[in-house]
Amino acid sequence: MNRQEIISQLKQNPEISVLIVGAGINGIGTFRDLALNGVDVLLIDRADFCGGASAASSHMAHGGIRYLENGEFRLVREAVRERNRMIQNAPHIVKPLPTTIPMFKIFSGLFNAPLKFLNWLDKPSERGAFIIKVGLMMYDAYTGKTGVVPRHKFYSRDEALKKWSRLNPDIVNVAVYYDGLISNPERLALEILLDAEAESPNAHALNYVGMVSGEKNYVMLHDELTNEMIQVRPKLLINAAGPWIDFANQNLGLSTRYISGTKGSHVVVDNPELRAAIGENEFFFENKDGRIVLLFPMFERVLIGTSDIAIENPDDVRCTDEEVDYFIGLVARVFPKIKVTREQIVFRFTGVRPLTKSGAKTTGQYSRDHHIEVLSGDWTHLNFPVYSLVGGKWTSFRAFSEEVADKVLAFLGKPRQKQTHDLPIGGGHGFSTDPAEQKRHIDGFAAWTGLSRERLQILYDRYGSRVESIATFINRAADAPLKSLPEYSRREIMFLAQYEKAIHLDDLLLRRTMLAMLGRLNRDSVAELADAMGEALAWNHEMKDIEVNRALHLLKEKHGVNF
Repeated sequence: MNRQEIISQLKQNPEISVLIVGAGINGIGTFRDLALNGVDVLLIDRADFCGGASAASSHMAHGGIRYLENGEFRLVREAVRERNRMIQNAPHIVKPLPTTIPMFKIFSGLFNAPLKFLNWLDKPSERGAFIIKVGLMMYDAYTGKTGVVPRHKFYSRDEALKKWSRLNPDIVNVAVYYDGLISNPERLALEILLDAEAESPNAHALNYVGMVSGEKNYVMLHDELTNEMIQVRPKLLINAAGPWIDFANQNLGLSTRYISGTKGSHVVVDNPELRAAIGENEFFFENKDGRIVLLFPMFERVLIGTSDIAIENPDDVRCTDEEVDYFIGLVARVFPKIKVTREQIVFRFTGVRPLTKSGAKTTGQYSRDHHIEVLSGDWTHLNFPVYSLVGGKWTSFRAFSEEVADKVLAFLGKPRQKQTHDLPIGGGHGFSTDPAEQKRHIDGFAAWTGLSRERLQILYDRYGSRVESIATFINRAADAPLKSLPEYSRREIMFLAQYEKAIHLDDLLLRRTMLAMLGRLNRDSVAELADAMGEALAWNHEMKDIEVNRALHLLKEKHGVNF
């Protein structure tokens, strides 16, 4: 069903079992789990899918090795297990990531670590090689014998400098362990959502629909595109609004203080020297102030992050000039002879982590765990319960979604029919990382669709096994490469616009593709992409101009992109 058909159906029959407010990764994961288990469910977001906090991740599927010193062993165990599942279930997007930790001291933190574990110490202290070695041994123990990722290795100073010649010679050791690289988190979330709708005719997702209010047995929704009001009557409401949870509850007339949000910003830089220096490894290390920071390989760019700053209103966040200066400066900690400048920044972004309300003295001590807060009965004026999904992280979304779905199914009196543990995601269905197997797949697609093997390889790398449906669409009419972005074609863009629920041009630039984040855009390419998207969505000339101006404004104001 398309957007208008979903809305028309809701107007005719506003009764639904579950309304999910917030289409970040927790909301989308729960949406899929409920759809798989036969629940009629509506997912809404006042903006685009995966356009809020979930769009501001560090692109890692990780167990959170540093959470060990906060005593969050359950979270680390769960996250390591879920990291492995993401690599197996979405191999076209999530891949093993060698992560390098440069160390500058041997015994530093040896006496502070127990105090931090007991919350008796909140001042950052540098972790030496001994403490990191112990932590990595524990981390490997959680990974077990699955074979999904290798176990960690320790290198001496001389070995490390031979392997990474530009590394700071002041190091004493380097460790390499493995986590997961999520090459395109927004696409992963979208494919989970599309899988859910394909699984069930009673599962529907709407972007650009906000929740305005709730009273007794109904909730009022607002269509941000048409300004229409839509009334729905859910049996249960799931508040998955992330850092906006308390604000969403306020719209329902509920007063909550569940969230202590912290801002995390990043910049993406075009610095070939730095990119060559890190290779395919993430560098994960302590800056001089004790903050854990990272240098991350993102295609031909380098992602640098991240900050951890307490903030009240998530609508106020921007990546500030002070944060940019900090990110530029931290590179010198590990690569002192490589200079990064502001002019090399192609994109900046920020988001708010929806962490549990905390009385901790430092943001690093805020718990990264997740839980469900329930308001029902005498605590509200509503005839339906509200489940608020507090906390959570990209890596553990599936486990959190499963926990929520189990609770919802129990409330509705429905048995669980399907599990998501080993369920492939989107283009991960039938995807192979084996080059010989890939070649066989691509040869088959070439025979079926008529597209060249070279073109199909690009599409396979980009979309996984979804290449078949995309290539079939492309082949239905004359196609041509975009003049400004020849690795994309006009009908490829039309497919993304027509079949992936894109509404605005910025949905395409920021979330259906990574063109904006990788600094691949200019005015000509934005205009050409708007023309292709406009053909798919029947935009007139005036609408194309509006969308181009909207996109250029967002890129400048939120992401520091100005051309």
